[in-house]
Amino acid sequence: MTDLEDGNIPEDARPNQRDVGFELQPVLDAVVSLRAEIPNDAFTAEPLGTERFGSGVVIDDHGLVLTIGYLVTEAERVWLTTNRGQAAPAHVVAYDQVTGFGLVQALSRLDVGPLTIASAKGVQVGSPMIVAGGGGISQTLSARLAAKREFAGYWEYLLDEALFTLPAHPRWSGTAMLDETGKLVGIGSLLVQTTAASGATQAGNMFVPADLLPPIQDDLLRFGKVRREPRPWLGFYPTETEDGVAIAATAARGPAAESGIDAGDVIVAVAGMEVEDLADLYRKMWKLGPAGTKVPLTLLRDGRPHEITVVSADRDSFLKRPSLH
Repeated sequence: MTDLEDGNIPEDARPNQRDVGFELQPVLDAVVSLRAEIPNDAFTAEPLGTERFGSGVVIDDHGLVLTIGYLVTEAERVWLTTNRGQAAPAHVVAYDQVTGFGLVQALSRLDVGPLTIASAKGVQVGSPMIVAGGGGISQTLSARLAAKREFAGYWEYLLDEALFTLPAHPRWSGTAMLDETGKLVGIGSLLVQTTAASGATQAGNMFVPADLLPPIQDDLLRFGKVRREPRPWLGFYPTETEDGVAIAATAARGPAAESGIDAGDVIVAVAGMEVEDLADLYRKMWKLGPAGTKVPLTLLRDGRPHEITVVSADRDSFLKRPSLH
């Protein structure tokens, strides 16, 4: 979808003012470019990199920006740039493991208006959407809502209903998914394979519904996290295979690695309860109790059953906390 010469969305794939029912320019101006620097010794430095680029969306009159959390997890420096080239340093306010959202606060004035958060619950599959990245119209794509469905991620992450769009935006991280009124209904998270109306599979994007933020926003602003018991985290990366839910890798120094779980192990059961798929694995783990709970696992290794009990942890305890520079 990118122009190979300049990295922009082709003009015929961009929205046009005459085809939308709101003023396009001020809405697009609320989407800013984001760059984050992460220290080399950060827990996420190896899997996610030490320099991360994406977008964020201004959501209030004081420069609060909503983005996808992996861009700013453990970041020690963040910069925001508006579509007019105005740059501002920013401070990481919070990262929520459950939703995947990150909040950053601009430390100098951003001369743009905020977007209003709306729900996508009433948006029908097949409806036209706009996917906007930082950079203005050249980074804005006409898309459609291809699906709403459960999403289980290999990093111990689960959404009951994620939003999927087609075609794919090439710079999806932190992009704004806009409805027909120009309101924010999703934040870009992933490039995924999505089934089109024709039945063909093609590259699309997964979005976290923006309406997951308002119920937790006050906690994130006041405490830097949501006041809920942290879920048990094992520090492994499971994936669905023909043999079942198999471990692709483990996080260094994480509970699974310390307990002897290896790549290739297939998880058969949690606390004696059979595992059906990735989402089922997570729900059964999380049902056992909060972080620190012992999680008994039945594994198949080289075709033989193994019983391993993992003492879970709070994932946040492995991460560097935000600090104001």
